[in-house]
Amino acid sequence: MAKRVEGKLALVTGAAQGLGAATCQMLARHGAKVLCTDVNADGAAGTADAINTEFGAGTAFSLGHDVTSEEQWEVAIAAAAEHLGGLSILVNNAGIGIRGDIETCTLKDWQRGFAVNVDSVFLGCQKAIPLMKDNQPGSIINISSIAGLIASDTMPAYNASKAAVWMMSKSVALYCAKKGWNIRCNSVHPTFVDTPILDGIATNANIPKEVVMGKLARQIPLGKVGEPDDIANGVLYLASDESKFMTGAELKLDGGISAM
Repeated sequence: MAKRVEGKLALVTGAAQGLGAATCQMLARHGAKVLCTDVNADGAAGTADAINTEFGAGTAFSLGHDVTSEEQWEVAIAAAAEHLGGLSILVNNAGIGIRGDIETCTLKDWQRGFAVNVDSVFLGCQKAIPLMKDNQPGSIINISSIAGLIASDTMPAYNASKAAVWMMSKSVALYCAKKGWNIRCNSVHPTFVDTPILDGIATNANIPKEVVMGKLARQIPLGKVGEPDDIANGVLYLASDESKFMTGAELKLDGGISAM
């Protein structure tokens, strides 16, 4: 099968594990060079090392990267220019859960959640676009959540932050289109996916992971929790020229939840 992003240059945040690591692997498998960034620098390096072992030295690079820092975003974009030779794909994947309902969520948790989930996407788009203009066609892919489209009474901060990513993606898409640049921007909306986050939920609740997985699966019409590659395949489509007429849109990868 032809490599679907051959020659493209990608920066993926939150690349140390889970969806970010799977996305880096998927893009590299299909011909992209990848800069893997994460606040967990060792984890990002591990992802890059695994890619280089499988696909050859120089396929992937890594960088410690606090996505809430404007200065560190500038360093990351400079690293993309240096190591990749430019940037044509940006995947804003880094994000965190935010605990608490409207009465128990603290202002500190709310602000931290928005810094990681929303400020990072704003900064990533803002800092990446100047370099992407020199490497068109470009694709910005912002990882939101089905929780950005469907509310829950227990997670107002997470709902609000992921909804902000959804709407910001549309604004960026329109801006680039009206400027005449071939830079698209779309959001991805996963439901529950089998990543280390679920391990943490099980540990914190002192419940076996298989019990947690079963409870989550019963909420999904397809009857199962997603796998990281289910989301990475969607990102691959948006990163490729196959989606060249898709911008300002949301890709729901939710097992049917939003159809109910």
